[in-house]
Amino acid sequence: MINFTPEKSKQIALTRLDLIHKWLEFRKKSINKFQADYDFVKLHNTSTSHLFEILGKISRGSLHRWYATLNGTEDYTNLLPQYKYSKVDEYRTILTDEEIKIFMSLLLHPNKISIGKATALTKYKLKEQGQSFIPADITFRRYVKWFKGNNYDKWILARDGEKALSDKVEPYIKRDASLLEVGDILVADGHKLAFQVINPFNGKPCRATLVGFLDWKSAALVGYEIMLEENTQCIASALRNAIINLDRIPKVVYQDNGRAFRVKYFTDDKGFTELGFQGLYSKLGIETVFARPYNARAKVIERFFKEFQEGFEKLLPSYIGSSIQNKPAYMMRNEKLHKNLHNEFIPTIDETIKMIDMWLNFKNSQPCPNAPNKTIAEVLAERKTQNIDINILDDLMLATEVKTIQRNGIRFLNCDYFDERLYGFKGKVLIKYNLFDLRSVKAFTTKGEFLCTAERITKTHPMANILGDVKDFEDYKQKIVKQRQLGKKTINSVKQYLSNEEVKFIE
Repeated sequence: MINFTPEKSKQIALTRLDLIHKWLEFRKKSINKFQADYDFVKLHNTSTSHLFEILGKISRGSLHRWYATLNGTEDYTNLLPQYKYSKVDEYRTILTDEEIKIFMSLLLHPNKISIGKATALTKYKLKEQGQSFIPADITFRRYVKWFKGNNYDKWILARDGEKALSDKVEPYIKRDASLLEVGDILVADGHKLAFQVINPFNGKPCRATLVGFLDWKSAALVGYEIMLEENTQCIASALRNAIINLDRIPKVVYQDNGRAFRVKYFTDDKGFTELGFQGLYSKLGIETVFARPYNARAKVIERFFKEFQEGFEKLLPSYIGSSIQNKPAYMMRNEKLHKNLHNEFIPTIDETIKMIDMWLNFKNSQPCPNAPNKTIAEVLAERKTQNIDINILDDLMLATEVKTIQRNGIRFLNCDYFDERLYGFKGKVLIKYNLFDLRSVKAFTTKGEFLCTAERITKTHPMANILGDVKDFEDYKQKIVKQRQLGKKTINSVKQYLSNEEVKFIE
């Protein structure tokens, strides 16, 4: 077995040998050796030399003892400090096995009892047992310091649990993103926004959910959706936006293990196929990989969301914090100054999307972590496109609602959407929409048959022919023409009914 000598002990022994040589040279120059010893010791103890920094103050007896220990040799190991070194799994302490057992049973409790409280309770129990000698507090603390340093895995598992063991102690796998191509793997996750937006359905402030798809190679957020809660439609729309922006379908989607991602809408398992449908991802030819529960380190998108919160969310006036601990000052009690200075602006979904896109332009101008010599935008531009048919994605991924046809067509988010196919239709339809583009919605029958793409109706100038410009008058004229055409269409249809011979007989 190889004897281990700590580096510090080796340094002390070599310094002692150097000091012995200097002492012997000093004695040669003096007739009175006894006085020379005291003079040398005094010079050393009052100096600022490197030797003094390591050895500190010495005595005449120390010099003679070290010299005798050398026994006429130059072997510095004879001058090593005679410390007794413990093995890694052993610790020299005056604490008995029973004292350690009591003490550690308190410290390794999942309620995470503090060291000071565990020490006090241990000492009290020892006194109750009639023990006369009670170790000092520092003795217990030194043992804890050694135990944590040499049994950190046990300490973390006992006090914090398996997730903490996985996050803080267990080794992790480093993945080489340089082996990927842009668009190969998209990493998906949801993030509860730390600022308020206007709910488009009721007009009230709320904290929405951002579901994003991040390209692993470029570290760019290529697609996202903002909804009121993390649900299947939100995820589907975010994936749709990612595919449209990349203009290619990813090979793999690596995503969260949350309920919204694990629902049967996204999997092709037995229970779902019995309904006669096919899983969304498998239909697009995408392999799905789910992260282990509570394993945040496996999802590279977690780092993006941290940067998003620090670099974007905290800059908005409607920022309210992600928890009670990081609420802004204006939300605290009795903070009148901050409340008076606070900007009450709360963005709509449309305004939020525009601001996020502006911030993403800044983010994509930064160096790519997987290609340091290029920006994120430059790496993203190297992708291979596939000319994706957006209509296929619309059928699969747009959010759906049931609406009743009114005179002006479909009423949705305080706007009217109309198409000729809806004229004269009185009943319920399914609409598919995307919050990123509300210029139109797609209408389907309740059986899923496509009806039309309804365009959003714009408002008309109240007196376009007199006070409006050419554009206002042309808009008004076209709407009047369309209105008359539809009315004429109805009249002609009714005339056909009234010209029927059976109707004439009734007359």
